[in-house]
Amino acid sequence: MSFKKAILVLEDGTTFEGKGFGLKGTSFGEIVFNTSLTGYQEIITDPSYANQIITFTYPEIGNYGTNKNDNESKKSFAKGVVIKNLSPIESNWESEISLSEFLISQNIIGISGVDTRTITRKIRSSGAMRAGISTEISDSIVLHKKILESPSMLGTDLAKEVTTKSNYRGPMPKIQPAWPIVAMDFGIKQNILNRLSSYGCAPLVVPAMTTFEEIKSINPVGLFLSNGPGDPEPIKYAIETIKKVIDNLKIPVFGICLGHQLLAQAFGAKTYKMKFGHRGGNQPVKNLRTGRIEITSQNHGFAVEPGSLPEELKITHINLNDNTNEGFRHKELPIFSVQYHPEASPGPHDSDYLFEEFVGLIRKYNHK
Repeated sequence: MSFKKAILVLEDGTTFEGKGFGLKGTSFGEIVFNTSLTGYQEIITDPSYANQIITFTYPEIGNYGTNKNDNESKKSFAKGVVIKNLSPIESNWESEISLSEFLISQNIIGISGVDTRTITRKIRSSGAMRAGISTEISDSIVLHKKILESPSMLGTDLAKEVTTKSNYRGPMPKIQPAWPIVAMDFGIKQNILNRLSSYGCAPLVVPAMTTFEEIKSINPVGLFLSNGPGDPEPIKYAIETIKKVIDNLKIPVFGICLGHQLLAQAFGAKTYKMKFGHRGGNQPVKNLRTGRIEITSQNHGFAVEPGSLPEELKITHINLNDNTNEGFRHKELPIFSVQYHPEASPGPHDSDYLFEEFVGLIRKYNHK
């Protein structure tokens, strides 16, 4: 379903007119851009996009429809979708409903027919900023005033909004032994759980607010710290839990994305908000241990300050576009993390080996 008119207004007052699709109404969030060529359904349902309006740089979106199997979470937490061209047809054997129908089911407003290249250049030059999409407010001045009243991403704890409310068991592995691990959910994606399972982990997914005592009572052989949205700074409760796990349990720990940032903070390192972040399936990362270049899938607007890492942590990965920190590991303990998403559904899969390394550490520390 497509509407006659919609407007997109940026925090600096720049206005774009287009056609609305998906849900009707008005929505506010931080506008960012994603450079992936495929995987729009996985991107939209990635909890790391909580409170964000996603601009797709690829010009035509919606051509292969959507289906119930490609969701990364039970619901989307994104606030809007911005695209150049909305495909008039869906052609794929798995397609069940159109992208517009899917957005309605996820309570998301979309706008098409706008110049996404200009929007992307604006974000790159001025940085990620607040924005609003509306199919009901036609006056850009009125919408802009509401945007300025909307909350900022900086300093907001979004993990509490996206995390599971109770423990649940992830997919069980088909290979043995099945290693019982705890996965702290800061916005975990389904395909991360699938990859952990494929390597022999039996993940128990727990809320972000889970305490050290609760994790200890589960008696896991490993701890996984998931991806998630927003600023790591206000998530003090999780940082405290991670510290206690490191000091007392001596089990392998693997963090990604927000989990990587929280792990760094648990060791006393600092994080900062990036100008426009890394979002897409084509981010080049150099593995300093092997010298190999990995093409990675990323979605983050905050990063770890390399100079703030303590002596016991060694940098293992850097981003080749801007030299930001993409990974570290402890020099003695079985602890490591990366900034990107190694499961990378729908791709690329250059970094899948990290799951194998995690399980290798679990085997080593369990003498099996």
